[in-house]
Amino acid sequence: MDVRAWVVRAGRHGEDEEHNLRDGRVTIGWRQTGDLTNLHTREAIRERVDEVFVGDHPGRQAIFAGQIWAFRDTIREGDLILLPLKSQPGHIAFGRCSGPYAFDPEADPHRRHYRTVQWQEDTVPRSALQGDLLAMINASLTVFSPSRNDAARRLHVIAKTGIDPGPGNPSKDAQEATKINGDVQVTDPASAPTMDAIKDQVRTFVMANFREHELTRLVAAILEALGFVCDVSPAGPDGGVDILAGGGPLGFGAPTIVVEVKSEPGAVGSAVLRTLHSAVTRYDADHGVLVAWGGVSKPAMAEFSHLRKTIRIWDSEELLDKLFQTYPQLPDSIRAQLPLKKAWVLDDEAL
Repeated sequence: MDVRAWVVRAGRHGEDEEHNLRDGRVTIGWRQTGDLTNLHTREAIRERVDEVFVGDHPGRQAIFAGQIWAFRDTIREGDLILLPLKSQPGHIAFGRCSGPYAFDPEADPHRRHYRTVQWQEDTVPRSALQGDLLAMINASLTVFSPSRNDAARRLHVIAKTGIDPGPGNPSKDAQEATKINGDVQVTDPASAPTMDAIKDQVRTFVMANFREHELTRLVAAILEALGFVCDVSPAGPDGGVDILAGGGPLGFGAPTIVVEVKSEPGAVGSAVLRTLHSAVTRYDADHGVLVAWGGVSKPAMAEFSHLRKTIRIWDSEELLDKLFQTYPQLPDSIRAQLPLKKAWVLDDEAL
């Protein structure tokens, strides 16, 4: 059985993501091409692209044609579809293609080309992917197939388990799938220096160098930079309390916060939130913060939705935002362990 996976983006700013997830579809733009149902060869697709994008650079036309043909014909029913989400930063929707190419003339012009997809209920945090996979899915094309480093098989495992097994020895089926997808324009395109890609470099470094109690130490440093005084529990079982934080010069002032830190790459469940909620009550604290690097499962979020005024959740995306916000105020020892420098880069996604 072939192992195949595809990344298909839903709008430059994620504007089509909600429609795709709600309607069980994955869509692409290129509205100028019209219905492609009767175009059965790549050559016919290229001719259509040349007609509607007349005057564009031939290389750009070729890249358009390659992606459109992949979406129109090369993606097959049963293939894994990844939708990196801009509407839920730090998360990726996974699903299975469940139908052939179709054209919906009644849809928004940006969503008329579509394939049906059975989306998984839970998204997958980007923290579940190792650095090489993150780099691959950060390519700037709309439609492409990652295959290097046993990528397709690993993505299938992640879809089932939420855990990246790491590179292995690609099977003959996987090698054959790579050959099938072997269009240089849509297979393993170069990663683009997007804001997501830059953040993922830091994400990967933190995952590798701040595991378990080291992540707790980083969280405490961030809280102290935000004005709290922190009492950090020693490594080992903590009963749901990794950090006690409070305001004022001695840490006795409001608000008082109980912090639990979970460094595993996968989503944690309701039991962790129950333990934190119990600790907040036990310590008579004002609030609780769960730092869950891999996020929290949907059932756990639903169970604790009524506690949003009491408990906050920081996944890897939120923690990185807090890290960037406070980095200049962090201790020298932390900044030496996590060396970052500020630079201005052109945000192509905003153009």
